[in-house]
Amino acid sequence: MNIADFLQNEGNKRGFSFEVLPPLKGNGTAALFRTIDSLKDYAPRFINITTHHSEYVYKELENGLLSRQRVRRRPGTVAIAAAIQNKYDIPVIPHVICSGVSKEDIEYELLDLQFLGISNILVLRGDKAKDDRVFTPTLNGHANATDLLKQVNQFNEGFFCDGTPIKHPGEKFCCGVACYPEKHEEAPNLEMDMQHLLEKQKLGAAYAVTQLFYDNQKFYDFVDKARKIGINIPIIPALKPFAKLSQLTVVPKTFHCDIPEDLAQEVLKCKTDEDAKALGIEWTTAQVKDLFEHGYNNIHFFTVSAVESVKQIAKTLF
Repeated sequence: MNIADFLQNEGNKRGFSFEVLPPLKGNGTAALFRTIDSLKDYAPRFINITTHHSEYVYKELENGLLSRQRVRRRPGTVAIAAAIQNKYDIPVIPHVICSGVSKEDIEYELLDLQFLGISNILVLRGDKAKDDRVFTPTLNGHANATDLLKQVNQFNEGFFCDGTPIKHPGEKFCCGVACYPEKHEEAPNLEMDMQHLLEKQKLGAAYAVTQLFYDNQKFYDFVDKARKIGINIPIIPALKPFAKLSQLTVVPKTFHCDIPEDLAQEVLKCKTDEDAKALGIEWTTAQVKDLFEHGYNNIHFFTVSAVESVKQIAKTLF
C-alpha cells in the first residue's frame, strides 16, 4: 500500500500512527510487541521503525588505555519491520538513513525491503555521532537526506548506484521525509530549512512528518509558510506526550523545540512523574482536538517513554 495514496484517500477520517525503536542488541521482541499490542486495538494506520546505525563507544584495554570502537546498539530495523508487518498486518515504514552506511549498504537495504514487500520508507539523514561536532558521512555515503532521496529515485528508475541497470526492478518506494516546525537544529534559519523541504518535494517526497512540538500555533504557522512557497505535500503533525518531570529541560535540549510557557508553569506545579504524566496526557489530548478542528486528521505519536500515555489518548480520541 502506498502511504501517500492512503493518506489522500483517508484524509477526512481521523486516525493515528506511531513510531517504535528496534530492541537493543541482545534483547528480544517481547517489549516491542507489548507496545504494539497495547495500541493495535485503536486501528493505527502505520508504524514507523527507527534505524540506529553504529556509534562510537570507549572500551578500556588491559593496559588501562581507552579504545574507541564502533558498535551497533539497535540492529534489525528491516527484520523488525517485516516481523511487525507479518504479525500484525499493519503497514510499516522503516527509516532509511545516511548515518553510518555507504551507498552500497543502502542499496542492499532497499533490495531487502523489496524482497519483503515493504515499499514505504522514511528517508532521513540521521543524527551525527555523539562525539562529532558536525555530521560526518561514511566513506562513499551521503551527507544529507536530499542525496539519499536521489539514490532512492535512481533505484526506483531501475538503476543501481553505479549506474548498472536492475534486471528485474521491483515495486517503487514511496518516500516520506522529516520536517521541523521550529527548524532543524543545524539550519541557520527556518526559511532556509523550508527550502530544503521544498527541494525534497521536487525530488519526489510524497509527504512529511514533523519533529515533535507542543505549541500548535507554531505548527500552523509553519504549514502556512510552507504552502506559500509551494510545498503542497501532506504534512503530518507528530506529538510526544510529556511524561516525566525531567523532560522540562531534556526535551528542549534533545529535540530542539520550545516548551510553551503555560505548559512549563503547569509542569513546575507537579510533584511526581505521575503528575507530569497526567498533565502530558491532558495537554496532548487538547493538542490533538485542536488539530482535528483545524482539519489535521492524521496524527503521529512518538512512543518512547510514553506508550501508556499514547494509549490513553488513542482510547479517548480514536
